[in-house]
Amino acid sequence: MTKKITLLLLLAVFAVAVACSTHHETTTASGKTVYGDKAASIERLRNAADDLNQLMNAPDAAVPKEVLDSAKCVAIVPDMVKGGFVIGGNHGRGVATCRTGNGWSAPAFFALTGGSWGAQIGLESVDLVMLIMNQKGMDQLLSNQFKVGAEAGVAAGPVGREAQASTDWKVKSEVLVYSRTRGLFAGLNLNGAVIKPDFDATQGFYGRNLDFRALLTGQTQTPADAQPFIASVRQAFHESQQGGGQ
Repeated sequence: MTKKITLLLLLAVFAVAVACSTHHETTTASGKTVYGDKAASIERLRNAADDLNQLMNAPDAAVPKEVLDSAKCVAIVPDMVKGGFVIGGNHGRGVATCRTGNGWSAPAFFALTGGSWGAQIGLESVDLVMLIMNQKGMDQLLSNQFKVGAEAGVAAGPVGREAQASTDWKVKSEVLVYSRTRGLFAGLNLNGAVIKPDFDATQGFYGRNLDFRALLTGQTQTPADAQPFIASVRQAFHESQQGGGQ
């Protein structure tokens, strides 16, 4: 009975998180006030940029230069809701961009949902950064549905000098995960979570539904409202090349 009640509470939390996206209001790069999915997608880009900057500036969790130099794509989920009582649950909406021959791609919006079994009690909000490290991981991300830990190996990302001490991440993991946690939930397990294109956010932001692959392979021009996010990604990875990510 306790498990059932807890699951119902978690589903209610997830439903509220989804419903809130229709009550957003923000200002575009041109100063226009927008609402609903358009506003929510712009806010998501801003929050994702903030999360990435905070991760890069965290002295105890800096992403090593070698890892950043190898990354093909970066996917960020601001405020992913994670909770559970024996059965864990994840729900979040994120944004991704990939390296192309002309720099970083236009952002692609996605939803992350799923669950895992484990000794888990609590509810938390997690700022999540995923680095896709090789072509196999990138191919999976570009597919219409990507099951984390199944089609591609996933592991906690190394920090500081850990990447220099170990090369396991180079050969075993298509996806490296970094997180910043607030709340009481211990640990982070994304196995079984599924990443899918977020069509509502894509429609809201671009004004039409665009193919996930077309966005992440550079076939779409980056709108003005996404430029600050792409600039943050560019800065983070440029700083790593200058030694700022160590």
